[in-house]
Amino acid sequence: MSTSPSLDTYRLLGRSGLRISPLALGTMTFGTDWGWGADEHEARRIFDTYVDRGGNFIDTANQYTNGTSERFIGEFAREKRDSLVIATKYTLSSRPGDPNSGGNHRKSMVRSVEASLERLKTDYIDLLYLHVWDFTTPVEEILRAMDDLVSAGKVVYVGISDTPAWQVSRMQAIADLRGWAPLVALQIEYSLIGRTVERDLIPMAREMGLGVIPWSPLASGVLTGKYSKADLEIGTGSASAVGTRKNVAAANGALSERGLAIADVVKAVAIEAGKSPSQVALAWTLLNPSVASPIMGVRTLAQLENNLGALDVTLTDDQRARLDEVSAIDLGFPHEFLARPMTRNVTFGDVKIAAR
Repeated sequence: MSTSPSLDTYRLLGRSGLRISPLALGTMTFGTDWGWGADEHEARRIFDTYVDRGGNFIDTANQYTNGTSERFIGEFAREKRDSLVIATKYTLSSRPGDPNSGGNHRKSMVRSVEASLERLKTDYIDLLYLHVWDFTTPVEEILRAMDDLVSAGKVVYVGISDTPAWQVSRMQAIADLRGWAPLVALQIEYSLIGRTVERDLIPMAREMGLGVIPWSPLASGVLTGKYSKADLEIGTGSASAVGTRKNVAAANGALSERGLAIADVVKAVAIEAGKSPSQVALAWTLLNPSVASPIMGVRTLAQLENNLGALDVTLTDDQRARLDEVSAIDLGFPHEFLARPMTRNVTFGDVKIAAR
């Protein structure tokens, strides 16, 4: 009998009792509004296959494909709503020219949630994320507004995405002290190409009780091995999700000389393991004990089937070491300073203290 994990081998989300699948279904690809997504028929096939395999964790946002993503999910989930964990986000602007239609403030949050509930055809959101930090809204306003939505039953759990670690930890401490709904999830970019979150965000999440939900674990497709040096001619891309996936990969820095060098090692490991590069890259993120559920952003059913194979990947110590080495980052101060033998010696003397 196989002992490999599956989509119905559920995990707890952060310091909560909520059970989620080990791979989340990302739906920024649901809808063709931005020029590169799945149409309704293909999106439905992807959704149904994921759920039929035991998957229960669906990720979207208020403005993914201009709202089409949420509308598709609302239709697809109609008969299965209570068995699913649907996560959406607020912050992105919904009306150009209106300064209050986006941002982290209470008005933006409340109006965005009401619109999401309508598009999703539901009366509650399982997990609401603050999507992107705006550097202007007081944290007390955000936390109290989130707590009000939880108290009203419109939101069950709250989380945060794309925000500095010091701000998240401050918010979690305030929520704890005031008895407000705690943050249970931290959604951040994390992949072999993007490991800088290992400096502060991931250790902070582990300490403060937030489950890490990596977005773009395949680095906008670069880790699938589909790009080559010839694709670098696109330059830095444009600051927009509209156009092509290659444009997105270039704009977020994943499509680079360094990114392609990492992808080459992923491909080599994949050949040795008899797996695909996508499966190896996803499996690597799952090795981090702070990671709860990486988000799969697929455009076709074939891509979904391939990604699900990540749950059957076992990397050897040598393979893991090679992946870690080619993608290594400088942790910087104070992390590297604190890890020096001299620093530990003057701190602890000759007493050996195990790391937490």
